[in-house]
Amino acid sequence: MADLSLKNWIPYKLVNREGEIQCHWLNTFDKQFAEPFFDETIIKLKGLNSEHAGISSISDLALFEEWGQGLDVVEPSAFIFHISRCGSTLISQLLTASDKHIVLPEVPFFDDLLRLPYQHKDFDAGTSSRLLMTAMKYYGQKRRSAERHLFVKTDSWHMFFYPQLRQLYPNIPFVLMYRNPNEVFSSLKRIPALQSVPGLIEPTIFGFGTDDAAPQAQDMYIAKVLEKYLQQYLKIILTDNRFLLLNYSEGPMPMIKKIAAFSDTRLTPQDTAAMDERSRYHSKQPEMVFTEITAAPIPPCLHKAMELYDELEEKRWTMGVSPA
Repeated sequence: MADLSLKNWIPYKLVNREGEIQCHWLNTFDKQFAEPFFDETIIKLKGLNSEHAGISSISDLALFEEWGQGLDVVEPSAFIFHISRCGSTLISQLLTASDKHIVLPEVPFFDDLLRLPYQHKDFDAGTSSRLLMTAMKYYGQKRRSAERHLFVKTDSWHMFFYPQLRQLYPNIPFVLMYRNPNEVFSSLKRIPALQSVPGLIEPTIFGFGTDDAAPQAQDMYIAKVLEKYLQQYLKIILTDNRFLLLNYSEGPMPMIKKIAAFSDTRLTPQDTAAMDERSRYHSKQPEMVFTEITAAPIPPCLHKAMELYDELEEKRWTMGVSPA
């Protein structure tokens, strides 16, 4: 039976305290997760929790797993992967327009768990997977009667955990979003992200090794990361049969309708109208009307990524629709 005292509580970060991994918790106070990124949601929740700031809500990982049993949860409807700056944030924002959806955009705690084996020698992928399944229960708690679907938008580098995630969720649709690499490159140059700065994410996650070392110059590094992303997508579609390829160029409303159909998610006319209105505004700044920024000419360092992009586009057009 579920422990009702845990309803609305989520684990939000791991802390290494003298060799022991501790789990820190936040009360969500039944708040809907609606911010473009989940770290923004955490900041707001910390504000709500501030009156109890003197009390630390901490457990070890054994209790974290034990307490996760028996929660009333919504199972994932789809995982949304992306190569960054390709419309995934706006798509997750559109999904929040319906009170039937729980939307989890780039949850830091999920990233902590997936990268745990890279940072602590006592943890392996099997333990990471078990902990992630438990974490998904806390974040997917059914807190309102209307909730029917759970959408998980991953961090961009989580595509390299594809074998692990597919093993955990063999029948869940995986959405693979991408965009012209030059447009992504131009955006990451203007506004850097974790995956665009050498060393902020473990190089081995991207597949960089001794024979293919990560370049340190930013332009070359971004270009190589985009190559790795597109190569990974091409690998995934060779063996998977539950994926949907989406190009940013299709536009937000056509993409959201494809995702809804692919994940067996019914959108009401009210949902569609609200999503259409939200699609006119910036994904990360909802009060600002969106305007497209023209990318610079393609630099030589992107030639390989452009070739891979063309190959992926050919696959998308050849398939016509994603495999069922």
